Amino acid sequence: MVEKACKNCGMIVEGDICPVCKSSELTSNWKGLIIVFNPEKSEIAKKLEIKVPGKYALKIGK
Repeated sequence: MVEKACKNCGMIVEGDICPVCKSSELTSNWKGLIIVFNPEKSEIAKKLEIKVPGKYALKIGK
């Protein structure tokens, strides 16, 4: 299955709905990947406003 990025929060998902924000606005046009294990202690997660552990796209196309 093709991984897609949520246009709202950037999470990489394999299904049709984002588990973080419950959006169905997904795209296969994304670049870069960050994996966040502990968003509370991660400076990068804080800058990217990531609150839930998981895989996230760094750049999402239109």
